[in-house]
Amino acid sequence: MKGLYIVVFVTCSTEKEAKKIARTLVGKKLAACVNIIPKISSLYWWQGKIESSKELLLVIKTKKTHLKKLIKEVKAIHIYTVPEIIALPIIEGNRDYLNWIDNSIKGS
Repeated sequence: MKGLYIVVFVTCSTEKEAKKIARTLVGKKLAACVNIIPKISSLYWWQGKIESSKELLLVIKTKKTHLKKLIKEVKAIHIYTVPEIIALPIIEGNRDYLNWIDNSIKGS
C-alpha cells in the first residue's frame, strides 16, 4: 500500500472553478472523491511581493498512478498561471476506504 494512494491539494479562486475541477476529476475517474473547503485565506509570494487571497481548497483522493493525468486536467481548467497542485502520500488508512478508491477510479 505504501505510496499507492495520495491526497492532492489544489487551491481555487471561485466556487464555480472548484466545482468544475472537482466534477471533471471525478467524472473522468481520476479521483474517487474531492472535498471542497470554502473560505480559506492564503498569503503567498507572487511576482516579488506578498499577496493575500480568499480561496477554496480542494482535497482530492486518488492513486499515485493517476497524478500526471490529474495535473494535466487541473492545469487545463484552472485560471491561475501557476496553480497549486501538491500531492501527499497516504501512509495508512481504512482498508475498506482504500478499496473504495480502487473501485472508483480507472486502472484499478
